[in-house]
Amino acid sequence: MATTELLEPAPALRRRTVPLGRIALYVTLSVVSLLMVVPFAWMVLTSLRTPVEIASQDAGLLPDHWEFGNYADALKAAPFATYARNSFIIAISHTVLNVLVASMAGYALARIRFRGSEMIFYLFVAALMIPTYTKVLPEFLIVRFMPLAGGNDILGQGGSGWLDSWWALIVPGAVTPFAVFLFRQFYLDLPVELEEAARLDGLGEYRIYSRIMSPQVKPAFITVALLTFESSWNNFLWPLLVTHTDSLRVIQVGLSVFKTENGTQWHFLMAGTTLATLPMVVLFLIGQRYFVQGFATAGLK
Repeated sequence: MATTELLEPAPALRRRTVPLGRIALYVTLSVVSLLMVVPFAWMVLTSLRTPVEIASQDAGLLPDHWEFGNYADALKAAPFATYARNSFIIAISHTVLNVLVASMAGYALARIRFRGSEMIFYLFVAALMIPTYTKVLPEFLIVRFMPLAGGNDILGQGGSGWLDSWWALIVPGAVTPFAVFLFRQFYLDLPVELEEAARLDGLGEYRIYSRIMSPQVKPAFITVALLTFESSWNNFLWPLLVTHTDSLRVIQVGLSVFKTENGTQWHFLMAGTTLATLPMVVLFLIGQRYFVQGFATAGLK
C-alpha cells in the first residue's frame, strides 16, 4: 500500500486539463474583444495620418508619417478648452445630482413603507420603457416656456425661457429612472437587522441612509456615477437644441466644426474624438471592478 501511494503523482504535479467549453469561451471572448478594440485603434491611427494618406487607397495599417501635430491643430480650430469645460461641468453636475437624489429615492422605495410606494416604483419602471428621443420635444417645450425665466411672463410667454442657459443643460438630465431603479434593487437586498440595530441606537432615517445603508451599496454608487457621467459627456442632441452660443457648447457639438459642406477633415475629427474619448476610458479603467460588480449583483436580484 505504501509503495502504491509513493508511485502516485502528487496532486500539484497532476496535469490539469482545461475543458473544451472553457477554451471555446476564451476564444470567443478574445475575438469579440478584438472586434471592439478595432474601431478605437482605427480612430487613433487615423488621427495621426495626413489628409493625403487618409484619402489614399494604398494606405497601410500604420501611418507613413506620424502627425502628432494634428492634435494641436485640432485644438486651435475651435475653442475646445471651453467645450471641454462645459462638458465637464454638465457631466459632474448630472453625476452628483443623480447619485444623490436617485439614491435617496431608491432608499425610500426600498426601506420605507408608505402608501403608494409600489405604484411609484411601477411608474419608474414604466419610465424606463419610454424611448429617449420621444421625450426630447416635451422637454424642449418645458424649457422654452418656463415661467418667469429668460424674459417669460407667468404664463411662459414673451421670452426664451431656459434656452441657452445652464438650467437647460443641467436640470432636464439631473435624475434618471434607471438610477432610482438600480439603487432600489440594491437597498432592497440589505438585511433588515442593520436598520433595526441603528434605530435602537437612536439614529434617524437620514443617518441610517447615509451612514449605515449607503456604505453597503458602494458598487451601485460607482455604477450610477460612471453611467451618468458617460451619458452626459457623450450627449449631443440636447445641447445642440438648447444652446446657440459657443460659450455654452459642449465637446460633442464642437466636433461638428470639422464637418462642412466642402467635406470632412477626418484627421482633425479623429483627433478631437480621441481626446473626447480619453476621459471615459480612464474613468472606466479606474472603476471597472465596481462597475462590473454592480451590474452582476443587480442582475441576480
